[in-house]
Amino acid sequence: MLTYQTWKKPSVQFEIDPVYKGALNVLEWTYDHYGESVVYACSFGIEGIVLIDLLTKVQPKATIVFLDTAVHFKETYETIEKVKEKYPGITIHMKKPELTIQEQAETYGDKLWERNPNQCCQIRKLDPLKETLSKGNAWISGLRREQSPTRSQVEFINKDDKFQSVKICPLIHWTWKEIWRYVHKHNLSYNPLHDQGYPSIGCFHCTTKAIDINDLRSGRWKGKGKTECGLH
Repeated sequence: MLTYQTWKKPSVQFEIDPVYKGALNVLEWTYDHYGESVVYACSFGIEGIVLIDLLTKVQPKATIVFLDTAVHFKETYETIEKVKEKYPGITIHMKKPELTIQEQAETYGDKLWERNPNQCCQIRKLDPLKETLSKGNAWISGLRREQSPTRSQVEFINKDDKFQSVKICPLIHWTWKEIWRYVHKHNLSYNPLHDQGYPSIGCFHCTTKAIDINDLRSGRWKGKGKTECGLH
Protein backbone atom coordinates (compact mmCIF):
# COMPACT_ATOMS: atom_id res chain seq x y z
CA MET A 1 0.00 0.00 0.00
CA LEU A 2 1.21 3.50 -0.84
CA THR A 3 1.54 5.51 2.37
CA TYR A 4 3.38 8.63 3.48
CA GLN A 5 6.02 6.46 5.15
CA THR A 6 6.52 4.26 2.07
CA TRP A 7 6.14 7.09 -0.44
CA LYS A 8 7.55 6.56 -3.90
CA LYS A 9 6.20 8.54 -6.82
CA PRO A 10 3.35 6.43 -8.22
CA SER A 11 3.90 4.84 -11.60
CA VAL A 12 0.18 4.35 -12.20
CA GLN A 13 -1.17 6.30 -15.18
CA PHE A 14 -4.78 7.42 -15.32
CA GLU A 15 -6.65 7.91 -18.58
CA ILE A 16 -7.85 11.51 -18.93
CA ASP A 17 -11.21 10.73 -20.53
CA PRO A 18 -13.30 13.56 -22.05
CA VAL A 19 -16.24 13.16 -19.65
CA TYR A 20 -14.69 12.82 -16.20
CA LYS A 21 -11.13 14.05 -16.91
CA GLY A 22 -9.74 11.01 -15.13
CA ALA A 23 -11.68 11.59 -11.90
CA LEU A 24 -13.60 8.31 -11.86
CA ASN A 25 -10.47 6.36 -12.75
CA VAL A 26 -8.62 7.98 -9.86
CA LEU A 27 -11.47 7.32 -7.43
CA GLU A 28 -11.71 3.66 -8.48
CA TRP A 29 -7.99 3.23 -7.87
CA THR A 30 -8.26 5.05 -4.53
CA TYR A 31 -10.99 2.85 -3.09
CA ASP A 32 -9.39 -0.30 -4.47
CA HIS A 33 -6.09 0.69 -2.90
CA TYR A 34 -7.20 2.12 0.46
CA GLY A 35 -10.67 0.67 0.96
CA GLU A 36 -12.80 2.19 3.73
CA SER A 37 -9.84 3.90 5.40
CA VAL A 38 -9.81 6.79 2.92
CA VAL A 39 -11.87 9.88 3.76
CA TYR A 40 -12.96 12.86 1.71
CA ALA A 41 -12.45 16.20 3.48
CA CYS A 42 -15.22 18.29 1.96
CA SER A 43 -16.12 21.96 2.40
CA PHE A 44 -19.37 21.49 0.45
CA GLY A 45 -18.54 24.15 -2.09
CA ILE A 46 -19.42 23.58 -5.72
CA GLU A 47 -16.41 21.31 -6.37
CA GLY A 48 -17.44 19.26 -3.37
CA ILE A 49 -20.92 18.75 -4.76
CA VAL A 50 -19.47 17.36 -7.98
CA LEU A 51 -16.91 15.19 -6.22
CA ILE A 52 -19.52 13.69 -3.87
CA ASP A 53 -21.66 12.73 -6.86
CA LEU A 54 -18.64 11.14 -8.54
CA LEU A 55 -17.33 9.22 -5.56
CA THR A 56 -20.75 7.76 -4.74
CA LYS A 57 -20.68 6.18 -8.21
CA VAL A 58 -17.61 4.28 -7.03
CA GLN A 59 -18.29 3.95 -3.30
CA PRO A 60 -21.95 4.64 -2.32
CA LYS A 61 -21.00 4.29 1.36
CA ALA A 62 -18.12 6.74 1.28
CA THR A 63 -16.99 8.57 4.42
CA ILE A 64 -16.91 12.36 4.27
CA VAL A 65 -15.45 14.72 6.87
CA PHE A 66 -16.65 18.30 7.23
CA LEU A 67 -14.53 20.62 9.38
CA ASP A 68 -17.32 22.20 11.39
CA THR A 69 -15.73 25.39 12.69
CA ALA A 70 -19.11 26.50 14.12
CA VAL A 71 -18.87 29.71 12.09
CA HIS A 72 -19.98 28.54 8.67
CA PHE A 73 -22.83 30.19 6.78
CA LYS A 74 -26.27 28.77 7.50
CA GLU A 75 -26.54 28.06 3.77
CA THR A 76 -23.57 25.71 4.07
CA TYR A 77 -25.24 23.68 6.81
CA GLU A 78 -28.46 23.60 4.79
CA THR A 79 -26.52 22.31 1.78
CA ILE A 80 -25.08 19.49 3.89
CA GLU A 81 -28.59 18.41 4.88
CA LYS A 82 -29.64 18.30 1.22
CA VAL A 83 -26.61 16.15 0.39
CA LYS A 84 -27.52 13.73 3.20
CA GLU A 85 -31.01 13.35 1.73
CA LYS A 86 -29.73 12.73 -1.81
CA TYR A 87 -27.03 10.23 -0.83
CA PRO A 88 -28.35 8.30 2.20
CA GLY A 89 -25.54 5.75 2.01
CA ILE A 90 -22.70 8.15 2.77
CA THR A 91 -21.45 8.99 6.25
CA ILE A 92 -20.75 12.64 7.02
CA HIS A 93 -18.68 13.33 10.14
CA MET A 94 -19.10 16.88 11.43
CA LYS A 95 -15.61 17.27 12.89
CA LYS A 96 -15.52 20.03 15.50
CA PRO A 97 -12.50 21.79 17.01
CA GLU A 98 -11.42 21.06 20.55
CA LEU A 99 -12.46 24.58 21.60
CA THR A 100 -15.86 26.18 21.19
CA ILE A 101 -15.93 29.78 19.95
CA GLN A 102 -16.45 30.97 23.53
CA GLU A 103 -13.59 28.86 24.85
CA GLN A 104 -11.35 30.12 22.07
CA ALA A 105 -12.21 33.72 22.99
CA GLU A 106 -11.48 33.05 26.66
CA THR A 107 -8.11 31.53 25.83
CA TYR A 108 -6.90 33.64 22.90
CA GLY A 109 -9.10 36.72 23.04
CA ASP A 110 -12.25 37.70 21.17
CA LYS A 111 -12.41 37.66 17.36
CA LEU A 112 -9.16 35.78 16.84
CA TRP A 113 -10.00 35.52 13.12
CA GLU A 114 -9.51 39.28 12.83
CA ARG A 115 -6.27 39.52 14.79
CA ASN A 116 -4.58 36.27 13.84
CA PRO A 117 -6.51 34.37 11.15
CA ASN A 118 -3.71 31.82 10.74
CA GLN A 119 -3.98 30.78 14.37
CA CYS A 120 -7.77 30.64 14.12
CA CYS A 121 -7.51 28.34 11.08
CA GLN A 122 -4.99 26.21 12.93
CA ILE A 123 -7.34 25.71 15.88
CA ARG A 124 -10.58 25.30 13.98
CA LYS A 125 -9.45 23.52 10.79
CA LEU A 126 -5.90 22.20 10.68
CA ASP A 127 -5.78 20.54 14.11
CA PRO A 128 -9.13 18.77 13.63
CA LEU A 129 -8.12 17.51 10.18
CA LYS A 130 -4.74 16.34 11.47
CA GLU A 131 -6.49 14.32 14.14
CA THR A 132 -8.84 12.82 11.56
CA LEU A 133 -6.11 11.89 9.09
CA SER A 134 -3.93 10.31 11.76
CA LYS A 135 -6.32 7.35 11.70
CA GLY A 136 -5.78 6.51 8.01
CA ASN A 137 -3.27 6.58 5.16
CA ALA A 138 -4.93 8.80 2.56
CA TRP A 139 -7.53 11.49 2.02
CA ILE A 140 -9.42 12.95 -0.92
CA SER A 141 -9.48 16.65 -1.77
CA GLY A 142 -11.38 18.67 -4.37
CA LEU A 143 -8.42 20.80 -5.49
CA ARG A 144 -8.30 21.93 -9.10
CA ARG A 145 -5.23 23.28 -10.87
CA GLU A 146 -7.20 26.20 -12.25
CA GLN A 147 -8.18 27.50 -8.80
CA SER A 148 -5.00 29.41 -7.97
CA PRO A 149 -1.26 29.61 -8.71
CA THR A 150 -0.51 27.69 -5.50
CA ARG A 151 -2.62 24.77 -6.73
CA SER A 152 -1.47 24.73 -10.36
CA GLN A 153 1.09 21.94 -9.87
CA VAL A 154 -1.06 19.51 -7.87
CA GLU A 155 -1.14 15.91 -9.13
CA PHE A 156 -3.75 13.16 -8.88
CA ILE A 157 -1.71 11.50 -6.12
CA ASN A 158 0.38 13.70 -3.82
CA LYS A 159 2.73 13.29 -0.89
CA ASP A 160 1.23 15.45 1.84
CA ASP A 161 4.02 16.59 4.15
CA LYS A 162 1.73 18.81 6.18
CA PHE A 163 -0.46 15.96 7.40
CA GLN A 164 1.99 13.11 6.68
CA SER A 165 -0.54 11.42 4.46
CA VAL A 166 -1.29 10.76 0.80
CA LYS A 167 -3.61 13.33 -0.76
CA ILE A 168 -5.77 12.28 -3.71
CA CYS A 169 -7.08 15.05 -6.00
CA PRO A 170 -9.42 13.63 -8.69
CA LEU A 171 -10.57 17.01 -10.09
CA ILE A 172 -7.24 18.55 -11.03
CA HIS A 173 -8.08 18.82 -14.75
CA TRP A 174 -11.62 20.18 -14.34
CA THR A 175 -12.32 23.81 -15.22
CA TRP A 176 -14.76 26.10 -13.44
CA LYS A 177 -17.11 25.90 -16.43
CA GLU A 178 -16.96 22.11 -16.47
CA ILE A 179 -17.81 21.95 -12.78
CA TRP A 180 -20.92 24.05 -13.31
CA ARG A 181 -21.86 22.23 -16.49
CA TYR A 182 -21.84 18.95 -14.58
CA VAL A 183 -23.93 20.39 -11.72
CA HIS A 184 -26.62 21.69 -14.05
CA LYS A 185 -26.63 18.60 -16.25
CA HIS A 186 -27.27 16.36 -13.25
CA ASN A 187 -29.51 18.83 -11.43
CA LEU A 188 -27.41 18.81 -8.25
CA SER A 189 -28.30 20.99 -5.28
CA TYR A 190 -25.55 23.41 -4.22
CA ASN A 191 -24.88 26.27 -1.84
CA PRO A 192 -27.04 29.23 -2.99
CA LEU A 193 -24.27 31.64 -2.00
CA HIS A 194 -22.52 30.65 -5.22
CA ASP A 195 -25.27 32.50 -7.08
CA GLN A 196 -24.72 35.60 -4.94
CA GLY A 197 -21.08 36.30 -5.82
CA TYR A 198 -19.32 33.78 -3.60
CA PRO A 199 -17.32 31.37 -5.80
CA SER A 200 -15.32 30.18 -2.77
CA ILE A 201 -17.10 29.75 0.56
CA GLY A 202 -15.53 29.34 4.00
CA CYS A 203 -16.32 30.69 7.46
CA PHE A 204 -18.62 33.70 7.38
CA HIS A 205 -16.20 35.96 9.31
CA CYS A 206 -13.52 35.52 6.66
CA THR A 207 -15.53 35.20 3.45
CA THR A 208 -16.87 38.02 1.29
CA LYS A 209 -18.02 38.21 -2.29
CA ALA A 210 -15.19 37.84 -4.81
CA ILE A 211 -13.54 41.16 -5.58
CA ASP A 212 -11.78 39.92 -8.74
CA ILE A 213 -13.75 37.87 -11.26
CA ASN A 214 -10.49 36.29 -12.45
CA ASP A 215 -9.57 35.13 -8.95
CA LEU A 216 -12.13 32.73 -7.48
CA ARG A 217 -10.56 32.99 -4.03
CA SER A 218 -10.34 36.79 -3.92
CA GLY A 219 -13.17 36.96 -1.38
CA ARG A 220 -11.31 34.89 1.21
CA TRP A 221 -9.56 36.69 4.12
CA LYS A 222 -9.95 40.05 2.40
CA GLY A 223 -7.21 42.47 3.42
CA LYS A 224 -5.35 39.86 5.48
CA GLY A 225 -2.67 38.94 2.93
CA LYS A 226 -3.90 35.38 3.16
CA THR A 227 -5.38 33.15 0.44
CA GLU A 228 -5.34 29.67 2.00
CA CYS A 229 -6.50 28.31 5.35
CA GLY A 230 -3.42 26.09 5.43
CA LEU A 231 -4.97 22.74 4.57
CA HIS A 232 -3.25 22.66 1.15
